[in-house]
Amino acid sequence: MATLSNESAVSWSAVFAGAAGAAVLSLVLFVLGTGLGLAVVSPWGRDGFSGMTAGVSTIAWVTAVQLLASVLGGYLAGRLRTRWVTVHTNEVFFRDTAHGFLAWAVSTLLMATLLSSAAGAVISTGAKAGTALVEAAATGEPVGYYVDSLFRADANYASPASPANKVPEATRIVAHAVQSGQLTPADTEYLAQIVATNTGLSQPAAEQRVTDTYTQLTRALEAARDKARQSADDARKASAYLALWLVVSLFAGAFVASFAATLGGRLRDSAALTTT
Repeated sequence: MATLSNESAVSWSAVFAGAAGAAVLSLVLFVLGTGLGLAVVSPWGRDGFSGMTAGVSTIAWVTAVQLLASVLGGYLAGRLRTRWVTVHTNEVFFRDTAHGFLAWAVSTLLMATLLSSAAGAVISTGAKAGTALVEAAATGEPVGYYVDSLFRADANYASPASPANKVPEATRIVAHAVQSGQLTPADTEYLAQIVATNTGLSQPAAEQRVTDTYTQLTRALEAARDKARQSADDARKASAYLALWLVVSLFAGAFVASFAATLGGRLRDSAALTTT
């Protein structure tokens, strides 16, 4: 008759020890990867790595971190667990595998808890920065530039009044037109009168300048919006690819942690048999 044992099949102390080792190694490697990334990746278009290169290097580094940490955590869980003397070899193999998997699971949950708030803050900051750039492009310096171009006069023309007095008002009119999507005929005529007074142009020529300038401004803003939308779409695709590869790396980490635990457990039992 087989002897039943009330001893737990799981050495939780070994599992938590392996999970702690894996979590610490993951944290150290992530910090190292962040430092290396900040050193070689430039936010400017033609400096440092390209976006594709940065994405591939990030995926490769995350996968390497997951594999290295999983190997360490699984090996520690298998090597530090208690020895099962009366358990069949097949059962020992299964328990070692389970210890490696549990160590991987606990370390993954721990790292997810530690890094979730930081990742959320980074994503939120990036989204706010992108929104601020789009808003600035729509209402800030470009509008002022095109309004200033309305008052460009011939060098030989002596303006009867300083156009600076009318620039703020003209800027508000153009900004309102951009926001509403159209420049009304009344605003066009009024702006043309101001431009004609300060530049020496005829009323029809001033109206044509106002119309052309407003058209150029709307096209420039639309191009900026299209570029921002494209950048946002590229970021969305990159995030999706990164998430998919992260899932793959997690599965790979679970496998190598389980396998490393069997190696650690086998060495632990071999060492115990040698000393007896």
